[in-house]
Amino acid sequence: MQVHHSIDLLPVFNNAVVTIGTFDGVHLGHQQIIKALLNEVEKVNGESIIITFHPHPRKIVQPDTSLQLINTLDEKIELLEKQGIDHLVVVPFSPAFASLSADDYIKEFLIQKFHPKVIVIGYDHHFGKGRKGNYQLLEKQKEIWGYNLIEIPKHLLNEADISSTKVRKALLKSDIHSANKLLGYDFFFEGKVVKGDQLGRELGYPTANMEYTDPDKIHLGEGVYAVEVLVAGIVKQGMLSIGKRPTLNDTIERVEVNIFDFNENLYGETIRVIVKSFLRPQIKYNDLNALKTQLHQDKIDTLKALNN
Repeated sequence: MQVHHSIDLLPVFNNAVVTIGTFDGVHLGHQQIIKALLNEVEKVNGESIIITFHPHPRKIVQPDTSLQLINTLDEKIELLEKQGIDHLVVVPFSPAFASLSADDYIKEFLIQKFHPKVIVIGYDHHFGKGRKGNYQLLEKQKEIWGYNLIEIPKHLLNEADISSTKVRKALLKSDIHSANKLLGYDFFFEGKVVKGDQLGRELGYPTANMEYTDPDKIHLGEGVYAVEVLVAGIVKQGMLSIGKRPTLNDTIERVEVNIFDFNENLYGETIRVIVKSFLRPQIKYNDLNALKTQLHQDKIDTLKALNN
């Protein structure tokens, strides 16, 4: 898959089959849409192109909106590459782009940049200034510009919209089982390892304290999870704690991962956490000894969850 970050440096596409969307999550619903896209590519012996936007359009149109994206841009690129797409075009979304009229969006963006043979789009897709462009406008102009227009079936679109919403809700509720089922893969996130108070080391369970690499990435709900950790290309088992550490009366969220059979210095490194299952909610214990006893049980439960 070729990734293009500039719409002014695009190649000449051969029988371009184009679809447009945020594809946040690249979940099972999105994967059905991609199958429909690839099906059209086969019919015209063309090239598949997904157009997406960065930053997320809401950051420009509604700058005060808080985003909780399932994927960062890099993660989305990684996941789409597995879907067999020929080209991913990441359009730099700006106030100038947002101000394009619907007609100019079709003429100056879709036609001039992509010369599409086929546009695969949902019946409820909107584009252009004030979101005035829609499927009907594309239908009206297809004879002028010579493209075929394919409507993504309503049930696939609904599935994608509902799935994105359901995934976010499940992640926020710590329901990692449901989220992973909808995604079709295990939810993951990356963080930079920063210095903590080293309490875990004192308790015999040293943790890597993490800061998310992207502020728009959704945060999992509080709790303790069984995870795999990708460190320098090696997958290790571990347990993840997210929350305010009620036993210590913390007031800020902490993201800490205890990596089993690992004792190297990771400060400043970026690691990936792959979340496999939820173990328990955050609990306030009477003292640190009770917490240490629970951590011992958490490790037993984690190994059981991961190895089963």
